Amino acid sequence: SVSPGDTSVLAGLYGPAEAKLSKELPDRAALEVLLRPKVGLPGVLERSREQLLRQTCEAVVLGVLHPRTAISLVLQVLSDAGSLLSCCLNAACMALLDAGLPLAALFCGVTCALQPDGTILLDPTARQEQDARAILTFAIASSERKVLMATTKGSCSVEEMQQCLAAAQRAANTIFQFYRDSVRRRYSKS
Repeated sequence: SVSPGDTSVLAGLYGPAEAKLSKELPDRAALEVLLRPKVGLPGVLERSREQLLRQTCEAVVLGVLHPRTAISLVLQVLSDAGSLLSCCLNAACMALLDAGLPLAALFCGVTCALQPDGTILLDPTARQEQDARAILTFAIASSERKVLMATTKGSCSVEEMQQCLAAAQRAANTIFQFYRDSVRRRYSKS
């Protein structure tokens, strides 16, 4: 369970397990991501986010080590107070890490809100997102801080996008330190 601020997402990972014949891939594991809203049924927005999450996870999961299997990642939104996609990305990475799946790199999600005056807010609240001129979410890999995924809502200049990316890459250091501390705490108790 990951919860920056008041946004909270519970992640569960199942697999690698035997894949249904229709979903089986001969050369790698089939990765399925399901995003469940707090209430109601998943809609178009959840399906879009599932695709972004799946593509990000596929970029780092070494699925070739588990051909003809299925991996299911289920993300349940417990509360949404802003920066939901980045929270989902962080919960997904923590679930992959906790399950012990082989990964090429870790990744994290960072959301930036570009305010009308040009200031950049990291990890914006829902209210700050409403007031923002643009919302940018990045998935950043731990190796060389490469961008695995970027999505925007609203409009911004190329320079502003580069400023947001630089701020997100700096913020990624804090998130990766959080991952290290979490893993250290978890396995030092055993």
